[in-house]
Parts: sequence; C-alpha cells; structure tokens
Amino acid sequence: MHLDFALILTVLTLVTLVFWLIERFYFRRRRDRDEAPAGAHKTVEVVGSLFPVLLLVLVFRSFLFEPFKIPSGSMIPTLWIGDFIVVNKYAYGLRLPVLNTKFIETGDPERGDIIVFRFPEDERVNYIKRVVGVPGDTISYRDKMLFVNGELVDQERVGAWVGEGLNRNPPGSRPVERIEHLGEQAHHIVVYPSRPNGRVESVSVPEGHYFVMGDNRDQSLDSRSWGFVPEENLVGKAVRIWMHWDCSRGCVDASRIGDRIQ
Repeated sequence: MHLDFALILTVLTLVTLVFWLIERFYFRRRRDRDEAPAGAHKTVEVVGSLFPVLLLVLVFRSFLFEPFKIPSGSMIPTLWIGDFIVVNKYAYGLRLPVLNTKFIETGDPERGDIIVFRFPEDERVNYIKRVVGVPGDTISYRDKMLFVNGELVDQERVGAWVGEGLNRNPPGSRPVERIEHLGEQAHHIVVYPSRPNGRVESVSVPEGHYFVMGDNRDQSLDSRSWGFVPEENLVGKAVRIWMHWDCSRGCVDASRIGDRIQ
C-alpha cells in the first residue's frame, strides 16, 4: 500500500485552515464579547494553530526541497543504498501539489542530470536515474557503451568496484568502475563485464520525454526496459546527500554527509 504523502499533507493543511478561519473570524469575536464556549473554542484554537506550520511544510516540500531515501543499488557508485538525499523541486518548474500541474517554467533536465520522477508504470512510486537522452536525441547502448546521436560517450576505466557494507558487490562478481563523460561533468558508473550487454538498438527520444539509465548499468531497471519518462512525471533534481545510514558499517557514515550529487 502506497500512501500519497502530498495528498495527506494538502488535506490536513486545508482542514486546519478551516479551523484557523473559524477561530479567527468567529470564536475570537465571540470571545471578545465573552460569548465563546470555552471547550469548543480551545479545540478549534489548538487545531487551527497547526495551520501555519503545515502550510510552511507544504510550501517547502512542494516548491523548494524534498527529502528522499535511496532504497536500491541501481545508482551505485554515485548513490548508495542508505543515502538520504535532497531533491530540488523547482529545478524543472513549479507544480501544484497533488495535481502536479506546472504553473511556472524554470528549466528542463539536461544530459547528465540525476532526476527523481514518478515511475511511468506505477506513478505511486518514485524512481531516481540519470538522464542520458533529452527530446530529439537518438540513443544506442551496446557492449556496455553509450552512444548519443551516433557518437560514442567516452569512458575511462578506474578499476575494480568492491563497495562497502550494504553496497558491497555480490560474492563472485567482478564489477568494474568507469568514468563516463556525459554532459558538462564526468560521473562514475559500474558495469559487470561478464553479464549480458543489455543492448539498445537506435531509439529516438520523443518530445516531452527523457531516456534515463542507472549508473549501476547492469543492475538497473530503467528506460532500456520500460521506456521513456514523460515530462509531467518529473519530481525534481537530486542535489545533495544529507545523511547515510548503514548499520552494517556503524550506522551513520559522516563522510558522505553534504556530498554534492553529480
């Protein structure tokens, strides 16, 4: 069962708004005339006092920043299982909560951005992947190499990837870490040379859609299997790690706190 936190928060904010208005424009005037029932007024006052707090949380979460937890290893080595991240909600436009209707344009995803989006096959679930293709691009993937518009995206071998704790590579596997030069900044990826290549013959990214992949290329469910991300499914851009939790390594790993996501 997936709870829609945005819907719950919006409903609670509206309910407390009603109590706040009743207290402000009805009970307050009756209280000034010593006509307000003490018990009823106290209940309305307490519930109504929550409105400013909930409104602040709703605005901050809907239009500025929202926290997320990384539950899987599909973005290793960039993001680890147990990372808690901050997502910039205004990077790709401001949207109304619950309705997800964009009312202010602020920008579009670029190649190399790590985005959070509502999974097209189940929009109750949020996914996080890297944008490798923007509208109009032609994407190919073969022999563990990415091609954008017919040009090979350069890679450099770093060495064996081992990982730590929950993010340690599976026993018997020999993943390799590489640096990939996509967009303006380089980023690290992991591939498993012994596994099937997961080929993608030439696909064109339609208008209003994006082609995304995980940095853990052979352990990621992404556009290679389920297709494109519609623009209306965008949630925001991942920008920072604010905590890492892995109790197989002493729980809190302070070394990752504050790291910029790129």
